[in-house]
Amino acid sequence: MPQVLKKLVSKPTELRANEKKWGVPLVEAGWTMIPSTILECQAALGLDPVDLNILLQIAKHWWQEEKLPYPSIKSIANCIGKSPSTVQRRITKMKKSKVIEVKHRFNERNKGQTSSVYRFTGLIKKATEFAREIIKDREETRLRKKAFAERNKLRSKRRLRLAAGTEPADE
Repeated sequence: MPQVLKKLVSKPTELRANEKKWGVPLVEAGWTMIPSTILECQAALGLDPVDLNILLQIAKHWWQEEKLPYPSIKSIANCIGKSPSTVQRRITKMKKSKVIEVKHRFNERNKGQTSSVYRFTGLIKKATEFAREIIKDREETRLRKKAFAERNKLRSKRRLRLAAGTEPADE
């Protein structure tokens, strides 16, 4: 069996969580992490499906904080099935709304522009506000459920004491 295929055929007990969900070949080919808040709050962030798709295409090239992504407009367009002019318009729109920052790169030899570098500063800032709300709501819900469970536990104990005749009935 070729070495590449041996790596793709793992024992089920050795599979990582993402490999179990998606399968080894898909995980081995590459994956992209994006905060759920960006997906959940897409409309509130002012992103339509094409904008989000462009952001995902850029994000797939961002592996380390200090090494900013720089996919070409043409490669993004090819991946999402849109024209380069559509992608450029959408990036310009997201730049104006401060979702992303764009810094143009130039080739020193022929002085021509190469692909741009993208930074998600605005998106991260806006999405973080929503994330804090989500976390706060989740904590409030957890506390309400905990308080409800504690009240039910006390009611059950009281009913048991009443049934056993160990608590005055007039309380």
